Amino acid sequence: MNKRTLCITLLTLLSFSHLHAAELTLELGNGSQRLSSAQLLAHPQAQTIEISDDVSYKRNMHYRAVPLAALLEGVQPGDHLQLLASDGFAAELSAAPALSQTGSQAWLAIEDPEQPWPTLGNGKPSAGPFYLVWQNPGASQIGPEQWPFQLATIRKLAPVTQRFPQLLPAADASPAVQAGFVQYQKNCMACHRLNGAGDSQFGPDLNIPHNPTEYFSGDFLTRYIRDPQSLRRWPQGKMPGFNEALLSRTELANLLDYLSHMAGRKTAIE
Repeated sequence: MNKRTLCITLLTLLSFSHLHAAELTLELGNGSQRLSSAQLLAHPQAQTIEISDDVSYKRNMHYRAVPLAALLEGVQPGDHLQLLASDGFAAELSAAPALSQTGSQAWLAIEDPEQPWPTLGNGKPSAGPFYLVWQNPGASQIGPEQWPFQLATIRKLAPVTQRFPQLLPAADASPAVQAGFVQYQKNCMACHRLNGAGDSQFGPDLNIPHNPTEYFSGDFLTRYIRDPQSLRRWPQGKMPGFNEALLSRTELANLLDYLSHMAGRKTAIE
């Protein structure tokens, strides 16, 4: 066996072992619970589902999955959830759409070690072992940042506004800035911090030391958000583009208003 074949074999075995050992942690205010892939695949509500136009795989996919609501014991629609991925991605989500049985429906997809999912690209892993997917996402305006893959932990927490006051615009900020703050929470916060505030460890801070509205001139920031690779083409780029179906012109304008506003509200990172 040559070195290349040996490396491939070892990587395959490690990946297989990782799937077998995978555990999802639930921290929902009633202690911490860990569920293995085997336990979730054997869940009484587990079933095979079809996801149309999967956000990560860019095509229709089939998964063995459990309704997310079935795992959220004690969680109420007014609660707030955070979904942490193993790579530091931290999605924030109101519990209401996660619990809904109509409109958008949230599912926890579980990767079966016996039937591993495709990789997300050359040299990349799959979306497993756990992946939050949605049927009919448009009904609840679920964006791509609410599809965390390689999911590791689901937590019930206080809302963002209570946990991170450094993110709040001024009390007299315009309605456009306030609306932009909502878009920031939905579309940016899973990857970025701002003023050091947030739980994501995935992307750079958007205000410290400099806010992107301070160094992108003209319409380049808009163009970058719409299609990052159109301005900075590099294979390691991870930021997705936000087309008008995901972020309307008005929503994008509001987001830029919020970022510009926060450029004048920098706080030191402790």
